[in-house]
Amino acid sequence: MAQSACLLSRIVASSITATVRAGKIIRDVMTHGNLNIIEKGKNDLQTEADRCAQRCIIASLSQQFPNVTIIGEEGSSNCEVPSDWIVTDADQEVLQLKLPAHLKDIDPKDVCIWVDPLDGTSEYAKGLVEHVTVLVGVAIGHRAIGGVIHQPYYKNIENETLGRTLWGINGVGFGGFTPIPPVDGKRIITTTCSHSDSNVQAAINALSPDEVVRVGGAGYKVILLLEGKAHAYVFASKGCKRWDTCASEAVLCAVGGTLTDFYGEQYSYNAETTYSNERGVLATAPGQIHQWYLSHIPYEVKQKLGE
Repeated sequence: MAQSACLLSRIVASSITATVRAGKIIRDVMTHGNLNIIEKGKNDLQTEADRCAQRCIIASLSQQFPNVTIIGEEGSSNCEVPSDWIVTDADQEVLQLKLPAHLKDIDPKDVCIWVDPLDGTSEYAKGLVEHVTVLVGVAIGHRAIGGVIHQPYYKNIENETLGRTLWGINGVGFGGFTPIPPVDGKRIITTTCSHSDSNVQAAINALSPDEVVRVGGAGYKVILLLEGKAHAYVFASKGCKRWDTCASEAVLCAVGGTLTDFYGEQYSYNAETTYSNERGVLATAPGQIHQWYLSHIPYEVKQKLGE
């Protein structure tokens, strides 16, 4: 690895290769057919793929960056990690990025990495594998700055392989995809397909959408915004966590989109913050007026999130 590269570049570059390896593990678990599903809570599943992918990512990153905080959705594990799961090479394109001055000299103690090893577990268990993403978000201080979103089951038509990796560093650049603006003249909202309730529906109704796309996983919903398939991602519930949104926010913001709570405030991603996104998630595609969406959400919807 190019040790001369800045810490942020090295973390994002290493996260890209780690998520690719984790994606292969996720496919392998599905192929072998033994998901070993555990119910962590209501509508909250964990599979063997979640556990193994997290061990791969955290082992790979903690070996290279021992002084940064890494928080994974599935908690800590004392299980031995197979050597071929530990990835230490890095994406060369990201290593060569030129960072602005305020991102060049970062104290590792100010860095927090948020890992969701398999976003969209419920859909994965049902075989809806196109909804699945692997998320690694990099926060500096309170802000989500770098993000990696890997899609293990994305079909690359030109060479018939599986998997693609999207990345972004806010204010620096992005890669792995070409942003597409959503269609003018209609409003498409994406939201949850497995965690809806009356408050989520009330928020959607207030926006008078022409179409509602219900899919799993925060990462996949943000990809719909990046690809112009939806104008906004609306989730007026407390069910989302920091590991769902850190990477997603960083990649979305890198191309000019926005992700906030329902009061228009950005979430904090420092190591001491709470995990739950208590005030919901509202994200808008590049070119959309985020404030318009915020202003059309009824006070009662916001109030329920504050309870």
